Amino acid sequence: MTDTRTFPPGFIWGAATSAYQIEGSPLADGAGPSNWHRFSHQSGKIQNGDHGDLACDHYRRYAEDVELMRQLDLQAYRFSIAWSRIFPEGRGKPNPKGLDFYRRLLEKLNEAGIQPFVTLHHWDLPLALDDLGGWANRDCAAWFGDYAHYVFLALGEQAHHWMTLNEPWVIVHEGYVEGNHPPGLRSLPLARLAAHNLLRGHAMAVQAFRADGEGQIGLVVNLEPKYAASEHPDDLAAMARMHAWMNRQFLDPVFFGRYPLELNEIYGPELQPFPADDYRLIQEPFDFLGINYYSRGVVRHSPNHPSFHAERVRQNDAQHTAMDWEILPKGLKSCLLWVKRRYGEIPLFITENGAAFDDPEPMYGRIVDTNRITYLHDHILAAREAIAEDANLKGYFVWSLMDNFEWAFGYSKRFGLVHVEHTQQKRRLKESANFYKRLARNNGAIMHPQPQDVHSSISNK
Repeated sequence: MTDTRTFPPGFIWGAATSAYQIEGSPLADGAGPSNWHRFSHQSGKIQNGDHGDLACDHYRRYAEDVELMRQLDLQAYRFSIAWSRIFPEGRGKPNPKGLDFYRRLLEKLNEAGIQPFVTLHHWDLPLALDDLGGWANRDCAAWFGDYAHYVFLALGEQAHHWMTLNEPWVIVHEGYVEGNHPPGLRSLPLARLAAHNLLRGHAMAVQAFRADGEGQIGLVVNLEPKYAASEHPDDLAAMARMHAWMNRQFLDPVFFGRYPLELNEIYGPELQPFPADDYRLIQEPFDFLGINYYSRGVVRHSPNHPSFHAERVRQNDAQHTAMDWEILPKGLKSCLLWVKRRYGEIPLFITENGAAFDDPEPMYGRIVDTNRITYLHDHILAAREAIAEDANLKGYFVWSLMDNFEWAFGYSKRFGLVHVEHTQQKRRLKESANFYKRLARNNGAIMHPQPQDVHSSISNK
């Protein structure tokens, strides 16, 4: 079972989190509320009535968590900044205590030899801006650019890898179409404006980075290869629409300066055109692309969804995670190679990949999460196969470092390498953490897990 092949020299092994999912203390030290803070406190929005007030208490326990990363031999850590900690109103006067938290975190990471990869916006918009229309307000792009510029000036000496947005498709689809995330709307016209302004905001942040930042900056998108449920022309057309909606909507504009024509079928044929200058702005060159991959989508034509005329089809004969996402490692390879073919040689990072499972109860102090180990093993092999076919892949970040607040699912879904008991905030390394440590230590050369290399550890502080 031992595999001695390695990834390319310099390949980066990391883990990822996001601010609202792990930090807790969302209003501490002068921070302003975010749209997720309000949304999660509204009745019926989050499973079990959960919210992010405590989360993983990372705001107070960040030093312990960096020590866990060091134990795991992580080379990099991807995290996000809560915009409303830096600017409580989203703009105007900054909050120095909020900035100090991220400065302390960066210092700990750099002392531990762990490269910070910093995401500027991972869904949690300052509530004051949400009340002004959020991303559907054209001014939000400039507000984001101003926030980014301030952060680059304040923290740029401590971090050299930056990401503007995380999964803008989710912000649009779940927030403005399905209503499952804030702002909780169902409006395709507002969704179109939000999508466009997210891309404008991304470009303005890149411009700010070019003016005063050092290092590299990129964009993170979630990709999902689409398959037709049959060869019927209606199903093939549904597949093409959903491929354009999810995979091309946020990539074609930044690389080609245009939106997929299939979006006209979704948003409607009578669309007010955006200014030509917007498209020139959106094509602002950036340094790398982050890809978040979890599953594929099998779709068929359906009259039940009048805007999309498509619906997902569950593959009952396949294995699924606790999120009911089909497990398909070859889909990751497919995504990486599709990006290379369509968009060229831009460097790629897998910025999220992982799985939620119902973890077993500890046995002799160990959480033996075999399903997660198998999932990571198979997807990392798929990534290496993509590299063998010339995918320009530079690193891999597992989602997630620790069990956290999983948005609308609350604390019911566990993605972490580290088990977190959220009441007492106990941390315990799962056996998947042991496996991933071996990968990081050996650059992917030893794929077979050896649990004795890292003993399950608990933090009770």
